[in-house]
Amino acid sequence: MIKTLYLPCYVLKFNSAKIEGHYLSKSKGTKMELTLTQPDDWHLHLRDGSLLDAVLPHSASHFGRAIVMPNLRPPVTTTSAAVAYRESITRALPASSNFTPLMTLYLTDSTKPDEIKLARQSGAVFAVKLYPAGATTNSQDGVTDLLGKCLPVLEEMVKQDIPLLVHGEVTDAAVDIFDREKVFIETVLQPLIHKLPQLKIVMEHITTSDAVRFVESSKEGFIAATVTPQHLLLNRNSIFQGGLQPHNYCLPVLKRETHRQAIVAAVTSGSKKFFLGTDSAPHEKRRKECPCGCAGIYNAPVALSLYAKVFEEAGALDKLEAFTSFNGPDFYGLPRNKSKITLKKNPWVVPESFSFAFGEIIPMFAGKTLEWQLLL
Repeated sequence: MIKTLYLPCYVLKFNSAKIEGHYLSKSKGTKMELTLTQPDDWHLHLRDGSLLDAVLPHSASHFGRAIVMPNLRPPVTTTSAAVAYRESITRALPASSNFTPLMTLYLTDSTKPDEIKLARQSGAVFAVKLYPAGATTNSQDGVTDLLGKCLPVLEEMVKQDIPLLVHGEVTDAAVDIFDREKVFIETVLQPLIHKLPQLKIVMEHITTSDAVRFVESSKEGFIAATVTPQHLLLNRNSIFQGGLQPHNYCLPVLKRETHRQAIVAAVTSGSKKFFLGTDSAPHEKRRKECPCGCAGIYNAPVALSLYAKVFEEAGALDKLEAFTSFNGPDFYGLPRNKSKITLKKNPWVVPESFSFAFGEIIPMFAGKTLEWQLLL
């Protein structure tokens, strides 16, 4: 027998085995399920070659679409290269997959406005990515002077309605690594917005209360932010507790607990300016556990479970679907997905590692028990 409990703004349907809806409350002896519109990942690293083949199934089984980062070697700086990369991804997908890669261009000091026109005409490129030179993995070809060298390109992006995705950190060695996002906002983003107020910008993987305030105070529809599981659940102590933890090292680096709390409050508030972007960044275990370990956390297999954890702990499961499935496509001007996914309250243990012919990849929360599990 199906019973329906009516609450303000929400409808919960349940029987002895199942609860459906976008908001759940605990019920003793009940197996809970949360049904959501298929989420998208608005910040994803898929790499290429054998690493692409290894990690793609995790993202393809969880997400409908993904904004794919262009920081390969060599970087994806042209529309033709982006189309070729998309074809590589498509070939690597399981035959039954409906996953759609949304491509990006890697902005350089020498990018031309005509390339932005080609990008728009291609139907394959949905954004341009700003890596300040030297900011993160494979960013050595990035921008050295945004307004000084890239203004014509940025102006063309306004005309073509193509968003700029920013890795929001300065790379000046004189600036403390924990302050680089704050200084980037002050010295790069604010002058950029003053110069080009109609440019759509996504601050990716925000890490500070400064970024939260900046996004919240900006004009809706023009400034937004993606948020990762790691920056919602971990603070900078997580890099050092019990010894150096290389698999918790990412860029931008994890920040103080006060910053983590500010980000949680922002995403669980229901604001349309924040949406899901995992920044899942796989590296082989031996490239993480070495004298000069790579930055990046591989969270694709656990991201949805972790986002559900954050929203449940904040008492905001009713706002999870907008964050995972609505705010991103709305900002990009794309249709929301029609398909659904189901998360079940069913404790499961994250694998210690994923093994492939080329080596191992360690996922976020390896060996830990999570409460929410995606039903595949």
